[in-house]
Amino acid sequence: PHRRDSEKIKKLRKVIDKVAAIMNSDSRIFFLLTFFVVPIALVIGGCGPSPRIDTRVCPPETQITSRAVLAHSVEGRQIEYMRIGCGEKTTLVIGGIHGNEPASEIIAWELADRLKQNPNILKGHSVIIVPASNPDGLAAGTRENARGVDLNRNFPAENRENIPLYGMEGFSEPESRALQELKEIYPPSRIISIHQPLECIDYDGPGREIAEAMAKYCDLPVKKLGARPGSYGSYAGIELGIPIITYEMRRYDEQYSPEELWDMYGKSLMAGIYYPEPPVLP
Repeated sequence: PHRRDSEKIKKLRKVIDKVAAIMNSDSRIFFLLTFFVVPIALVIGGCGPSPRIDTRVCPPETQITSRAVLAHSVEGRQIEYMRIGCGEKTTLVIGGIHGNEPASEIIAWELADRLKQNPNILKGHSVIIVPASNPDGLAAGTRENARGVDLNRNFPAENRENIPLYGMEGFSEPESRALQELKEIYPPSRIISIHQPLECIDYDGPGREIAEAMAKYCDLPVKKLGARPGSYGSYAGIELGIPIITYEMRRYDEQYSPEELWDMYGKSLMAGIYYPEPPVLP
């Protein structure tokens, strides 16, 4: 192989020499700078193309903490997500899919901050968190996104209804498409979607045991609300068979500080991440 590489280099040099022979001195300098010196300098300086790193794969002893922009909303706001941990058991946590449920975003950010400060507790686990999946609705205080679509009715479940409020087709909105993309990049073992104000822990798909484990660490009861048309629960839970928890906090929970919300719900959320193991608090 090394001999073949040497022969290729010799042939390349011959081609360069022939080109240079028919060029004047200024052209030769331009040629060398453009096609050889500048690219080599860029690579050495770290500005050249770098190999794509598959962040889904990492050694089991490694703990990853990363934050990135997943997509942009209808009005161009960033939809950020964080990945904490590097285990095979992946939990997707979604906050703020309804803009008039601001406590869901607050507690999701608090969860992310605490896990980032203590990533080593997640040995064997990965947690993917989208604190504000409907940033336009959160900014306006509206349940729907900027086009008036309820994002938690915009998934392509069999029970969806194609109406303006739910979108005229599944994944018609950039925000719901972003959640789908994230689910494909990091296939979750379970999903926890945080909401207000129904004061219960609902579940779809094979999520009953997880819901019951979470209920042991807070005063929210387990309650089966039923799959809503085109909801994430209908799509991911019932049709795809992914355990999904709809974690319904109380009305006006946004009046509490992040620390107070964590005292109320933090151990319960960690129980959902750790099940069937006992929760470990960051």
